[in-house]
Order: sequence, then structure tokens, then C-alpha cells
Amino acid sequence: MDKVLVDIDSRGVARVTLNNPDKHNAFDDQIIAQLTTAFKAIAANTDVRVMILGSLGKSFSAGADLGWMKRMVNYSYEENLRDAEALAQMLDTLNQIPQPTIASVQGAAFGGAVGLVSCCDMAVASTAATFSLSEVKIGLVPATIGPYVMATIGERAARRYFLTAERFDAGTAMQLGLVSEVYEEKDLDQEINNLIDILLANGPEAIRAAKKLILDISGKPIDQTVIDYTCDLIASIRVSEQGQEGLNAFLEKQKPNWIND
Repeated sequence: MDKVLVDIDSRGVARVTLNNPDKHNAFDDQIIAQLTTAFKAIAANTDVRVMILGSLGKSFSAGADLGWMKRMVNYSYEENLRDAEALAQMLDTLNQIPQPTIASVQGAAFGGAVGLVSCCDMAVASTAATFSLSEVKIGLVPATIGPYVMATIGERAARRYFLTAERFDAGTAMQLGLVSEVYEEKDLDQEINNLIDILLANGPEAIRAAKKLILDISGKPIDQTVIDYTCDLIASIRVSEQGQEGLNAFLEKQKPNWIND
């Protein structure tokens, strides 16, 4: 059984689905490798315009698989370092995907799963979803996921939830900025489809450029280098084929060519 499913529809909507419901979609080194492969393929596929990260079953993901953790107990420092580097690479690959990414969280998201959610551009959760940065409960630390989670919920919230490992509900996750919207589980798919429709109405190259802009200038001072970069970006996009198409379509009150009825 494939534990990571990938489907790309005719609109260019890619769905990456964790398919390990009997183990609450907990992941191990093999699933991490499969996710990395899937994310790299989607990033390189210019036909893909949106990616949804979801899972089957009651849980989004319980984090690390128990069997994987049992193996870790006997790992040397060097083996643990390689293991951590593989997880870090997977998270970085997800974070850097040029297309917009949406996490669909229908149930529990614990430990490393909070990292997956944080690496997506947007996250939508059901009212049944629960979250926990649970690592310290077993004497570990949310290290590789830490930078992404802190960028999402902020240092103040991280100081609480990294240290307490307490569970929090979808409403709290929305207040923290971990998820953007919360719906009844029966409405979750439809609301994500609505979000997909909104994204598909926008220029695909402009979306990629806008996402790169965020990653490039995040945390940097607004100095002359950043100012020059942003001026060059908007000038370049205005004279690009897609920029010209979008501007002319707007001025002529027509639909741009990337919108397919």
C-alpha cells in the first residue's frame, strides 16, 4: 500500500495525501522520503498550480511513528543527525514549493505534523482538529520544525506551546495563525475547493513571484537592496507576457487567458 498518494487533476490541482490511517498517518523515514520526492516533483511541474496536503482517516498525522521512534533509541549521534537532516530537507522542500500550498487538517496534528501545517502557505481545519507540539512530553525538542512553527505562530506562542506540549483546539490554532479558517468537517472539502477557485483565478507566474517575494524579503530590513529588488520585480513582471496579458485583460474588462471556464 502506498502511504503517500499523489493526484494531479486537469486544472493543475495536485493533492498529496498521507495514507496511513491505521497508524493515524504517523510518519517514518520512508514516508518522509516519499513526501520529499512528491514535493520535489510538484515543485518542478509547471502544470501544477495549487497543492493540497491532506490525509485519510480520523487524524491528520500523529507525528513520528512508534516503530521509527523505537529504532531511534539505538541510533548513534551520526545516525540521528542523518535522520534529522532528511526530515529537515522534506520540510524545506515543502516550504519552498513555488506554487501555493494548502494544508487540510481534519483531525489530530501532533509533533512534526504541526511542522507540515506551518510549511504550507495556508491551512484550513475542521472543528474536530486538535494540535500539540508534543515533543517535550517524551524528552525531545521540536527542533527541525521549530523555525517554521515560530514563523507561523510567533515567538510568544512558541514559548508556551513548545514548553507545555499541551493540546489546543482549532479555534486556538486560528487565533495563533496556525490555520486561517475553521469549518465543520462536512464542509471542509467544499471550503478548500472555494479557496482553490480563488487561487486559480490569479496569474500563476504572478503567484510564484509573490511567494518568492515573501521568502526573499522576510525578516530583512527595508534597505536600498530590498527597495531595488522590489522595484526590479514589479518592472519585470509588468513587461512579462503574463503581466501584459493581465493588465490588458483588466483594462479591457475581459478574462485573462489563465482563467478557463
